[in-house]
Amino acid sequence: MNLFAAFRKSKTSTPTAPARVGIRTSSHIPAPDLTEFAAQKLAGLGIEPISKKLSVFWNPRMRSTAGLAYPTTWQIILNPKLLAFGNGEVERTLLHELAHLVAHHRSGRRTIAPHGPEWRQACKDLGLRNEARCHDLPLPRRKVARAFVYQCPSCQTQLERVRAFRRAAACMTCCRKHCSGRYDERFKLVRIPSDEATPVLAAPF
Repeated sequence: MNLFAAFRKSKTSTPTAPARVGIRTSSHIPAPDLTEFAAQKLAGLGIEPISKKLSVFWNPRMRSTAGLAYPTTWQIILNPKLLAFGNGEVERTLLHELAHLVAHHRSGRRTIAPHGPEWRQACKDLGLRNEARCHDLPLPRRKVARAFVYQCPSCQTQLERVRAFRRAAACMTCCRKHCSGRYDERFKLVRIPSDEATPVLAAPF
């Protein structure tokens, strides 16, 4: 697959699918060849019907992020800067994000960690071995202020966020430990003043 040619071709193509609710699409460029490639991977895992919902896009506005996955809409967004590192890196990032979709599909409504055992198993099933949770590519980075700090009332774990939660969220660690990953009001994250945050914070999600 010539991914660079696919990207060049997609820049002049017209999207055939309507914009999906909740996902910004104004700067997204359809990647039909990558969508087909990912759909074939899903079919190989026995979830071919779901693969018809999948869409892969390029987003030239992305900076330090290599890729993003949206389980609710079955969309994968990739950074065109990946092309500078070769087709292999594009494919690896695509499969990394596809593993997120597979993990969420398999878990149903059960809450799972973004890079937990379900995701790692999906990576293995897609042919990714020892996949890291974050890329180590030299993409340009920018500092983003995380003004919102939340704390679990049970384990006291703190979480930094760039934006406030739009709906109630609970500590994933405590929910997994005490109620099989289901949401529990006892572990609802509570916002605290940023000046009360401890120096060591949990990884944001």
